[in-house]
Amino acid sequence: MTLSRRAFVGLSVAAMALAACLSPPPETVIYLVRHAEKQAGDDPSLTPEGLARAEELALTLKQAGITRIYSTDTARTRQTAAPLAADLDMPVDIYDASDLPAFARQLKAQTGAILVVGHSNTTPSLVEYIGGAPGTEINEAAEYDRLYVLDITGENVRTELRRYGSPYRP
Repeated sequence: MTLSRRAFVGLSVAAMALAACLSPPPETVIYLVRHAEKQAGDDPSLTPEGLARAEELALTLKQAGITRIYSTDTARTRQTAAPLAADLDMPVDIYDASDLPAFARQLKAQTGAILVVGHSNTTPSLVEYIGGAPGTEINEAAEYDRLYVLDITGENVRTELRRYGSPYRP
C-alpha cells in the first residue's frame, strides 16, 4: 500500500506539528522592566503617567503565570511592581542591585515566571548576566516601555524584547 502525495504531505505536516508540541517548555521565564515614569528628587515616586504604566504592566502580565516578583528598594520600582503584586496577592521581594551577578545566579536557579523591576542602568546588565541579549542602551530620559522576556531552558536563554503601555518615541 502506498501513500498518495497528498496524504504523505499531510502526515509530514502533522508529524512536524507534533514534534513542535513535544519540545520542552521553558523552565523559567523572566520578565524584566525598568521602573515606570518617575518624578524628580531623591527616591522619587511615580508620576501619574508612571502609575498608569504600572497598571498597564499588571494587565500585560496578569495571565503570564507570575510566581515571584522582585524589585529594588526604591519607591519608583516598588510602585511599578505594586499593581501586579496586588492583583496576584503576592509579595514583592527586594533584591540588591549592587550584586547583579549573584542575583542573576539566584534567578537562574528558580523555575516559573518571574518579574524583576529595576532601573535603566541595571536592567540590561542583569539581562546579560542571566545570559540574554540586552540590546541597545535604554534611553534614560524617555524609554519606559521596554519589557525583556527571557525564556530559559537548561543553559539556553532566548531573549525577546517587547513593549507595553504608551510607546517610546526617541
